[in-house]
Amino acid sequence: MSRLLLKNAAIVTGATSFKGSLGVDGGRISGIWEGVPSLAGVREIDLEGKILMAGAIDTHVHFREPGLTHKADIGSESAAAVLGGVTSFIDMPNTAPPTVNLATLEDKLRRAGETSLANYGFHIGATNENAAQIREYIGLGARFAGVKVFMGSSTGNMLVDREGALDDLFKIKGKTILTHCEDESIVKANLKRAESIYGEEIPFSEHSRIRSREACVKSTGKALDLALRHGTRLHILHVSTAEEVEMIREAKLRNPGITAETSANYLWFSDEDYDRMGGRLKCNPSVKTAADREALIKALEEGVIDSIGSDHAPHLPEEKARPYLGCPSGLPTIQHSLPAALTISLNRGIPLSRLASAFSEMPATIFGIEDRGFLREGYHADLVVLDPNREYTAGPPASKCGWSPYEGLKFKGSVDMVWVNGSLAAADGKIVEGRKYSRPLLYKS
Repeated sequence: MSRLLLKNAAIVTGATSFKGSLGVDGGRISGIWEGVPSLAGVREIDLEGKILMAGAIDTHVHFREPGLTHKADIGSESAAAVLGGVTSFIDMPNTAPPTVNLATLEDKLRRAGETSLANYGFHIGATNENAAQIREYIGLGARFAGVKVFMGSSTGNMLVDREGALDDLFKIKGKTILTHCEDESIVKANLKRAESIYGEEIPFSEHSRIRSREACVKSTGKALDLALRHGTRLHILHVSTAEEVEMIREAKLRNPGITAETSANYLWFSDEDYDRMGGRLKCNPSVKTAADREALIKALEEGVIDSIGSDHAPHLPEEKARPYLGCPSGLPTIQHSLPAALTISLNRGIPLSRLASAFSEMPATIFGIEDRGFLREGYHADLVVLDPNREYTAGPPASKCGWSPYEGLKFKGSVDMVWVNGSLAAADGKIVEGRKYSRPLLYKS
């Protein structure tokens, strides 16, 4: 970890951007300057024409370990993360077994410590019975980021559907509650209707009518009502509709602890893509209309959408090639999430400060991650260099499953270099072999 000066970069934070330099010493940021300082005994890298930001923190990933490692594992997916400019991740609990207690949490922390190339953390999963247990874990200072509540069923079948259990979970203090919001009764009724029309030959274009906007709106409204009633720190995941944006906008005025996330999938694709992509666009919640996409892009620019999480969810190509009823939901996107959002920002004139906030600063703030997510002196040197002038066609990702819905699409702006804790982890689209400087994420109490 030699002393390093990254000079002549366009330094972008959530609050400002300027041309300047950033120093790294001992794995941490040693200084930030406008212009180029005169420093002795440092290695210099000239970043003229390139963007320097804090490394992305992806707080919504499904790395499939343990139990589903034929699809993905922490080592393979963390490599894809780093290549996509993601220096820290927080993994979801719907693995096998699910992460719903301290034993399964500690097992995942151990596994990540052995193989992860990015800094790592985990959410704990809620069940219909474990609210009291989670409170006990919080009191013990257990090392998890947030509490994931599936208010709609998805991969892993961790549905929480008892009213008393939901009420108890939303009373939890000291951690952020994250929700997957789709109303189960509406989804089931829509699926039954589709089966009555199409039998087993349901077209993928029906997915946005089965996992419908009404299902999302009703469930998100319920989560917001609970959060307003109990003063919950609530993070609504993968927002996909214009109606949810407006509901969240209003709810934030009454409870500033409410935040919202979308993914690049909802900012890039629309339901017009189902016929072309089939199972390769099947995710939960579903991708909605072009009008919803526009509303989400506007909400990101305005700050109503606080963060972008990839919802990286690998499945094998042969699984995604099955007919609708046998095709699992989920898309492997972590390597392409930041480049896709960068392309949208450059094409639409959205300030890059919004990306710095949504990919790094707000994830760190929402989950109280210590000394990461910001370009600040003394913080860990988790850094990404972006080249806004490079246009390229997205290729296959490093994910174990070997495919991505973004393959073959044109991107404007690429990930050029990535540092994890002050050490170069990726450059020119390749992992720097033999280096692993990742650490577990720590959280403010």
